[in-house]
Amino acid sequence: MSNVTHLWAIFLGTFIGLLPIINPLAAAPTFLAITEGDSVARRREQARKGCLYMVAILVSFLIGGTFIMNFFGISIPGLRIAGGILMAGIGMDMLLARNAAAKSEDEEERAAAVKKADISFSPLAMPMLSGPGSIAVTLGFTSLADGWFDYLAIIAGIITVALITYVVLRLSSRIVGFIGPVGVNAMTKIMGFLIMCIGVQFVVNGVLGIATEPALLRAIKAALAAH
Repeated sequence: MSNVTHLWAIFLGTFIGLLPIINPLAAAPTFLAITEGDSVARRREQARKGCLYMVAILVSFLIGGTFIMNFFGISIPGLRIAGGILMAGIGMDMLLARNAAAKSEDEEERAAAVKKADISFSPLAMPMLSGPGSIAVTLGFTSLADGWFDYLAIIAGIITVALITYVVLRLSSRIVGFIGPVGVNAMTKIMGFLIMCIGVQFVVNGVLGIATEPALLRAIKAALAAH
């Protein structure tokens, strides 16, 4: 695989991995609710700042991910398995219908958010856009980065998702009015299935990484030779 192809694959992987979790279509109705009463210019400003905060948060975790892994002694396969389990769980939650209690909690969060003067950082950027799922995916991609160009490719993927999210939030009133609640729910389930598949693949890759670890293979060979 050439260097350009490798960078392109990392960029697409980041884009495909983050977009379903951030899911701007599902965030659009909540964004409209928490900016109710704001002018069009105010909503655009909140959407722009929220997406900028999202990029800053995810890039911070991307750059700091290596230091976190080294400090706690977390292996790359272990990180992939943990991130995959979390992603699969998020995907399952998106696939299954949420109960009334969860919906009432969302309504309470929206009501509290409406009272805030500026919602661009909280709850828009965190936890709506850059929540535990997107942070876990970003940390997972640190295991694929071998150099600064790989990190730049991941950052480019994050920025691309942020741009798409900004466009969707900016046009949220039109989009929600066009596809309706049923369409938003259908897109959420489709993206949930996709992110669950990505999470399972992360777990598979992590298990294969552990199974093919040179130290483990040497230990197995030594045990077999002893018998």
